[in-house]
Amino acid sequence: MPAPVDPATPLWRAAQVFRLLSCLYALGFQIAINRDLDRPAVAWTLFGVLVGWSAACAVAYLSGFGRRPAWVAAELVVVVALMLSTDLVAGDRWVADNQSWPTTLWATNATISAAILLGPVPGMLAGVVVMAASAAVKGHVNIDLGRNATIVIELAVGLAVGMAAQTARRAHAELEQAARLAAALEERERLSRQVHDGTMQVLALVARRGREIGGATAELAELAGEQERALRRLVSGAGAAVPAGARTDVAALLRAQASDRVSVSVPAGPVLLDSGVADELCAAAINALDNVTAHAGPGARAYVLVEDLGDAVAVSVRDDGPGIPEGRLAEAAGQGRMGIAKSIVGRLESLGGTARLHTGPETGTEWELTVPRPGEDGARGR
Repeated sequence: MPAPVDPATPLWRAAQVFRLLSCLYALGFQIAINRDLDRPAVAWTLFGVLVGWSAACAVAYLSGFGRRPAWVAAELVVVVALMLSTDLVAGDRWVADNQSWPTTLWATNATISAAILLGPVPGMLAGVVVMAASAAVKGHVNIDLGRNATIVIELAVGLAVGMAAQTARRAHAELEQAARLAAALEERERLSRQVHDGTMQVLALVARRGREIGGATAELAELAGEQERALRRLVSGAGAAVPAGARTDVAALLRAQASDRVSVSVPAGPVLLDSGVADELCAAAINALDNVTAHAGPGARAYVLVEDLGDAVAVSVRDDGPGIPEGRLAEAAGQGRMGIAKSIVGRLESLGGTARLHTGPETGTEWELTVPRPGEDGARGR
């Protein structure tokens, strides 16, 4: 199984280029100030440690095995230890007049590593630790940002690099999700074609021929029609798994149902719900539209209205057919045909919503489907 791709890899590579440049700068600084140190031989020995650790970090981060919190913490410890070693190689006068050995530029590598791996806040905290070590060496905290803005630079580096890494990972996750959804859509279409060429065509034929024959066969035709519509909905949703917390535009889903016999009215902006809730609400509305096709007559028209109520979303499905005769729903339930109860009412109740039916002879049929939108504080279209 291939190793997962790290979206921050380009940042790790750039960080190692910075590490190389900071090592060269530290070398130049070491050469320039070596004669002013109290213990130059110790300083060169510690500089050898600096070079060796820098090389180890570069290999670890470029190859990937060092991209974990323990390694970043170890780097921060080594950086702080080398900064505190300034007292071993230099006197108080030199410490007061110069930056801490072996330069805060090289020490910034720890800030960058923490920011890439853990994000902006840990990156900024690493910068604070680096500056705390520098303050400990000098024995005081320099608050004159006009003369020494190193702390601002450390915080800015931690913030900027951390946000860049965070953005790279988020963009990569969204790209992977889009690829998965595209693959799922392709598989769904393939499955839909296969089922449509077989089972659904047979069910549609049984339903059509049963209605033509009439009598007791009409009841079988109605059952076949219900199963065909249920299978069509199942196939249309197959493989369309979405991550937890994803949101879907209900208006867009239902707008796709518009046709010469179905009029759909939606708000100007998106009507967002959790994807699972949106799918169930739309499935109930589509079931109501299927009932219009099956029972309202060949010339009946349907009207779908989507309303964003802030703390809830309402969908009404109305037709201009003859309506449902009194007692027909109870008769269907008594015969074991629970399509309306399970597909519409049951769906809405499982979402914590309501499904209200308004119908009567020659008055058409209207379903009012309402689901709550928890924790939205009345904000529409967010």
